[in-house]
Amino acid sequence: MTSTTDAAPATAPDAAAPSPAALGTVSLPTADGWREIELNAPRAWVEHPQPYSSRVAFAAAHVVADPHGDNVPGAPAAIDWEATLAFRRNLFRYGLGVAEAMDTAQRNMGLDWPAIRQLISRSAAQAKEFGARIASGAGTDHLLDAAVAAAAGTSATLADVQNAYLEQVAFVEGTGSQVIVMASRHLARAATGPDDYLATYDRILSQVSQPVVLHWLGEAFDPQLAGYWGSTDVAAATDTFLELVRAHAGKVDGVKVSLLDASHEVALRRALPAGVRLYTGDDFNYPELIRGDDQGHSDALLGAFAAIAPAASAALAALDDGDLDRYDAEMAPTLELSRHIFEAPTFYYKVGIAFTSWLTGQQNGFQMVGGLQSARSLPHLARVFELLNGARLLPDPELAAHRLGLVAATLGATR
Repeated sequence: MTSTTDAAPATAPDAAAPSPAALGTVSLPTADGWREIELNAPRAWVEHPQPYSSRVAFAAAHVVADPHGDNVPGAPAAIDWEATLAFRRNLFRYGLGVAEAMDTAQRNMGLDWPAIRQLISRSAAQAKEFGARIASGAGTDHLLDAAVAAAAGTSATLADVQNAYLEQVAFVEGTGSQVIVMASRHLARAATGPDDYLATYDRILSQVSQPVVLHWLGEAFDPQLAGYWGSTDVAAATDTFLELVRAHAGKVDGVKVSLLDASHEVALRRALPAGVRLYTGDDFNYPELIRGDDQGHSDALLGAFAAIAPAASAALAALDDGDLDRYDAEMAPTLELSRHIFEAPTFYYKVGIAFTSWLTGQQNGFQMVGGLQSARSLPHLARVFELLNGARLLPDPELAAHRLGLVAATLGATR
């Protein structure tokens, strides 16, 4: 196994710090050659291990692949557990809860059920040790792959889907983690309309022991979830979703919405029953949604926060202080980075999260479960580096520049 340290970049108390001193230049590979940029000195980020008083915030964390494992497409996931858990401890240092075993961790993209079980068990135990908040995904992905089964004419029935959900919910609850009820590819294939969704979630919510988070994941993140809640019309799907939440408001802590549509999220947030949170999953518009307005705000459950934890922490601390100008200033440098990491095809955003973890020294190699590291281009990765550098989120800029150079050379990009 590889080893990592628990050393974390440490955030200046305000965003009005002097402009960073340049450390020289670095060459970025682009689609048509090379470009020089100045390498910025890192900012001294201040840790904030306590949760925030004004918002609930989760970061959806990735998994670190074992470099000695057979992490090729279709193979069982081999995970570097030490580095994976250390990454989560770093999130705790910045007051963030962990959303575990979500799509950021490659659910349905290489992370198999045996690895999911280990991941949730280990992470929940660690969260308990550190007194940190954790919520973990429960779905149906231990069933035969939905697309494969459909092609073979053996698709899961609604009863199969419901039983699969209940099995995973019981497992997550047994670890002491809060449950996030994930969207199911199997349900998307088995359901014939809104009533099938309502019946399935009614059975789940009638049996959970503690309030859960419901996750509505849009097709930008997973094309196999098109038409979720029984309709491709978002307004109609939203009506079904709200019908469910209103019927089970006491069993729903909140809803996580990942449709990348800020106006839809605001309207949904205002329509939710009192006491039900909206956890934004909008990695394109999160600063304004978390900031909110005079009618409310969104909390956060974001893959982007795994890449920008120190800056997110500084922004949330500013909100706790009631300093909206500082909040805006802290969030501003992160948004272009997040939008780049999550650009289409959005479901490959996980590559940018893992690459960021490597550049920031939180893992010793750039490899992913299922060989997914190959899903983004060198110019895309170079732009991730550039935006991290601009936001002063590289704790060791020289190391990060060296690692970018290693990738470029490995891929044959030489000057």
